[in-house]
This record gives sequence, C-alpha cells and structure tokens, in this order.
Amino acid sequence: MTQLTVIILTFDEAKHIARAIASVRDLADRILVVDSGSTDATVRIASDLGAEVLYHPWTNHAAQFNWALDQIAGQPGWVLRLDADEVVTTALAVEISAGLPDVAGCYVGRGIKFMGQLVRHGGVFPVPTLRLFRNGRARCEARWMDEHILVDGPTANLRGQIIDDNRNPLDWWVAKHNGYASGEVVDILNREHGFLPVSHDLPGRGSVAAKRWIKLHLYRRLPAGLRAGAYFLYRYILRGGFRDGAQARAFHVLQGFWYRYLVDVKLAEVKRHMAATGVAPAEAIHAVLDIDVTPPRRASKKVAA
Repeated sequence: MTQLTVIILTFDEAKHIARAIASVRDLADRILVVDSGSTDATVRIASDLGAEVLYHPWTNHAAQFNWALDQIAGQPGWVLRLDADEVVTTALAVEISAGLPDVAGCYVGRGIKFMGQLVRHGGVFPVPTLRLFRNGRARCEARWMDEHILVDGPTANLRGQIIDDNRNPLDWWVAKHNGYASGEVVDILNREHGFLPVSHDLPGRGSVAAKRWIKLHLYRRLPAGLRAGAYFLYRYILRGGFRDGAQARAFHVLQGFWYRYLVDVKLAEVKRHMAATGVAPAEAIHAVLDIDVTPPRRASKKVAA
C-alpha cells in the first residue's frame, strides 16, 4: 500500500473530527490535524484517536494548508487533503488501498449533503477535485476563496468520492458563507488592484479549469445583480436542480443565488467606501469587511490534548 499522510484543518470540529479520522484510519500512515485555536473538544478527540495535532494561527485555507505541507517536507509518499466535515467513501478507500497510478496527483469526486440530503442535480456535484498528490509535487494556490491544489506533473481521475456532510445547523452554514463571500471579494479586488500575490488561472483543460475560466472571463462580465439570477436559473432549471429533494433544492437557492448575490453586494459596498474615502483596497477591506489581508505572523506549536 502507498504511504499516505492525511492533512485535516480544524477549528471547533468536535462534531465531525472523529468521523473524518475514522474514514481514513485504515489508509493513513500519518494523520496530521492542524488546528487554529479550537475552543471545543476537537484537539482532545483527534489526539485520542491517534492524530498528530499542531497549532497554527488562521489566515485562510490556502495559507493554512501550505503551512501544513511545510511540516512534512521531504517525507515520502502521498498526501490526502480532507476537510474535517468530509468522509472518504468506502469505494475511494478501496481504490487507494489497491495502489495509486504512476502520476503526480489524482482527482476525486466531491459530493455534498445539505441538511442531510445528497445534492444530485444542478450540474455541480460531484466536483472533480485534486485531493491526492505525491508529497513535494503540489501546493495550494494563494487565494482567499475557491482555492485549488496545483500539481507539478501528470494527473489521473479516481472513481471513488469524498462526501461533505456537515451536521451543523443552517445558521452556521449562512455564517460560514457570509465569510466566504468576504474572502471572494478580497480575491476579486486583488485581481483588479494587485495588492497581494496573484494566483493566475488554473492550468490545464479539465472541468475545474474550465469553470474557473468561465467565472473569471464570462460570469464577471455580466451586470452585477443580474448574473447571480442568471446562474441560478441555469443551475436550477436548465441543469435540473429542481429535481432534487427539498433540502437540496434549498441548497441550490442559497448557494446558487443568495451566496453569489451576496458577493456582488459586498463588492459594491467596498468599492463605494474606496470611492468615498479615497483609501486603498486593503484599507477598505479592513474597514468594511473587517479582514486584515496582512496579519502579523505568530508562533506555531504542537498542541497538547
């Protein structure tokens, strides 16, 4: 079997972390949990289940994951990125156990359950996501939102899936996506003004790269306020999102319209602040969205359970 390190980023994930670890326990040679200051039992649970837990202050997903990669630099084998509220399906576990192909990285399908119901329609799931790669051959692109792992070398597609099955209530989901919308505004303004290192378009011709290109070069050229509605109609009507169950239909409305509209409204708010005050984008982002895009560096350490 391939030597495998699983990296899981956590913050207050006591509800999910045991399930995530259990799904990879028989696959992983090492499970590395990088916690950003949980106040619940996340650290204790992970440690009790045999995971190695490190602490690192949070900036964004990309920075946190790349810091985790730095902690295993030079270690042989493969790396699997797994979110704390995700599980590796039995089919994917069997596929990995049987041996990975001679490539630099592997795409796996990522499905999602919303309020306990699997989203099957709408043309969005399962999303092919690069989650498995040879250690030292990949990094996460520097973005505040919609970050992807970029791999140096050929890739393959696996048939198994990872399922995102968050058990928190809807209010948590809304709050999380409110933060995601702010992060996406940072990326949009950075692409326009270049106040942070810029991640360029994804390489290759796969569906993930194609979706990124459409989002950057077609979707954002549509009028703000109309594009969210157009995307929702495409997804809900043309791609059959209405065929899903009640909870999954709610996901299409919230994630396919409300979230996309929220990004546009937040972006307009920051730009109005810039026009009214004359401040630079980074200052406006801090004033309006309460995000410091250049946070101070703090020490990291191993966490005791």
